[in-house]
Amino acid sequence: MGGLDYASLLTIPISYATCSLGSPSKPPPLLDRLHAISSADFAAVELSFPDILSYGQTLLGHEVDPKNYDELCKVAAAIKQECDKRSLGIMMLQPFSTFEGWPEGSDGRKDAFERARGWIRIMQACGTDMLQVGSTDMPLEKLDKKRMVADLRELCDMLQQHGFRCAYENWCWSTHAPDWKDVWNIVTEVDRPNIGLCLDTFQTAGGEWADPRTASGLLEDVSKDELEKRFNKSLDGLANTIPKDKIYLLQISDAYKVPSPLKDERDDSGLLPRGRWSHDFRPLPYNGGYLPIVQVVKAVLQTGFRGWFSYEVFDGGADGKRKDVDIVAYAQAAKNVHTRLLAESAGKEVSERMATR
Repeated sequence: MGGLDYASLLTIPISYATCSLGSPSKPPPLLDRLHAISSADFAAVELSFPDILSYGQTLLGHEVDPKNYDELCKVAAAIKQECDKRSLGIMMLQPFSTFEGWPEGSDGRKDAFERARGWIRIMQACGTDMLQVGSTDMPLEKLDKKRMVADLRELCDMLQQHGFRCAYENWCWSTHAPDWKDVWNIVTEVDRPNIGLCLDTFQTAGGEWADPRTASGLLEDVSKDELEKRFNKSLDGLANTIPKDKIYLLQISDAYKVPSPLKDERDDSGLLPRGRWSHDFRPLPYNGGYLPIVQVVKAVLQTGFRGWFSYEVFDGGADGKRKDVDIVAYAQAAKNVHTRLLAESAGKEVSERMATR
């Protein structure tokens, strides 16, 4: 890979996911989080659907049904007003999950498309043009793999009617598309102008390099040297394969090594091991994690991409149980991390002051 022009990196806009500021198990009120994100000079937020539900209870005085799209749209419009007050855009609505691949005529498919129509209404209400879709983690025996591409085409056509886009993300615990190459192949086959990739440092390194089910925290199907070679080859492939305009955003987070290896089975809530890991063990880079984040960022930047960097962390501390976080300081720490990450990606010297909160 060649060198990166540092000046070009300074044009990159930055966003913060609303769901990822504060303790994962005890998030503070949404307006407090918007204030902290705005105070740290982020340009926009990813608006999380659970935050629409929780703010809806505050705003309307009762629990909002996840299928009551009339009420959800009122709440989304109110959140847009609060973002406008703080000079924050709403870059994307997330996370749209378990969408693609349900068998024709199934209740799952009916629900998926009802949700799609409802979420498009929410996008109109909150003023965003992008929907994040995570590669499904439903058991493959429940799905029709031949429908994956067709469903995403249909979704893209629904979005296109409103000038909206689909950002397809490889969730590293997905049962059918856990790696960047998997979702890129699907996006290529979908072949619509309004579908691109949501890449993610955690999803890439956490799927192809690390493993929360092992004592080392690494994939152990090959030697450490072979693992590094394989991972570097994958990143070279990413840098040389994906057109920059087919990357819609890059999400940034690291991962803690879990205190003890996770069992290789779904938990009581149905989450697979990497899904559990994702839920509580994702700090900012330079703050106790161990993934090769800079390598992933460099590969994405080598494509020529200079679009959104979005910070999406789920930081429960090294034990996954942290409850209290100073969210104003944390949002500023994320801004500092961004500055250091760009500098390191371009090979510039950085001060130790940027390394920690």
